[in-house]
Amino acid sequence: MTPDGGELVELPKQPSTMNSILRTARLTLDALGTLKGDVEEVRVGDRAWSERRALESATKESDRIKPIERLLADSLATFRITNGSIINLHETGQPFGFRYSFEAENYAKSAGNLLLVRPRVIGRKSSALLETKEPRKYPVEFDGPGLDTDAFDITLPPGYVVDDLPPPVDAEYGFASYHSKTEVNGNAIRYTRSFEVKELSVPVSRVEELKKFYRIIASDERNTAVLKPAAR
Repeated sequence: MTPDGGELVELPKQPSTMNSILRTARLTLDALGTLKGDVEEVRVGDRAWSERRALESATKESDRIKPIERLLADSLATFRITNGSIINLHETGQPFGFRYSFEAENYAKSAGNLLLVRPRVIGRKSSALLETKEPRKYPVEFDGPGLDTDAFDITLPPGYVVDDLPPPVDAEYGFASYHSKTEVNGNAIRYTRSFEVKELSVPVSRVEELKKFYRIIASDERNTAVLKPAAR
């Protein structure tokens, strides 16, 4: 920009891997349905910058775990945080993150002698943005490209085995993609997923595709695995 005018310069779009959240959890389920364990969350790019800025003025430890509380409250009916810490709050050259432990009673639901367990423990990628009666008039704008991944391991209660697992999900659109898979890994269920935003906006002509995309994600996030007593 100069006194005589200026020009618009289109900046290069960052790759999605430069703006990401990697969340891993090692959890244990007991026969009463209580889930507990440890979570580590590593953030880079804007995902890290936004959290650092929000926490830079926090002086109490209770305030610093507010983001963890909000995340868990959005995913769990009841929970108790037993430990929490921040990774690299002021070391801006390093990835920012959280480490925390929690306990959630009645996470698994009983159905006769079966236990119903949602493999997607925490984190929500679905959206009700387009679930309105009014037609969309403007494009949907994303914050920017991003890639978020989850890997959750849930150790089964003693005496239980897997009876049924949710199907894998593979949703590929030009503007975004979503992939998830639930597997048996020894005496545990392993749930992995990725959510990638590839474009900066979705035009009005494609909002129905985006609505379908979010509905696919919502269905996956609600799916449950079924555990049954092991044969004796």
